[in-house]
Amino acid sequence: MTTNKIMLVDDEEFVLTCLKRSLAREGYELMTFTMAEQALEYLETKKVDVIISDHRMPGMTGIDFLIKVRKRHPDVVRILLTGYADMDVAIRAVNEGKLFRFLTKPWNNEELKAALVNALHLRNLSTRSRDVISQFKKQEDHIRSLETAHPGIGKVERDATGAIIIEEG
Repeated sequence: MTTNKIMLVDDEEFVLTCLKRSLAREGYELMTFTMAEQALEYLETKKVDVIISDHRMPGMTGIDFLIKVRKRHPDVVRILLTGYADMDVAIRAVNEGKLFRFLTKPWNNEELKAALVNALHLRNLSTRSRDVISQFKKQEDHIRSLETAHPGIGKVERDATGAIIIEEG
């Protein structure tokens, strides 16, 4: 079983330390960044499951960071953490960043942990869904190739009761 990877992005080291302490016993692999640009560079070569990012940071806002993440790494579940419960920020974050959650500082540890559990559940469901769709497309392609090689192979005739009619010869 692989360890879930959680990226924490906040320009304040103290906040990152508190987040790490809050999540220390949850069994996650935590990586921290004080700059969104550094986090984006990391994501070019490494995968993470969930990102929790502060909103107000120098250089790039959390929303802008999470929008870039969504465009480059759409499978990563995104959570915005901010000390400023601004409704315009929340609406833009959800609409443009396709955020999973919006949490305010100071956070409630149980709410933070529950948000991560739910985010990882969503990530797993999305991954399984994508795998099922991929398998379905492969099967669909195989059926098409069989139909091309053997025209009519997929045609089924039924009688009035719904039973399949099998003709010999």
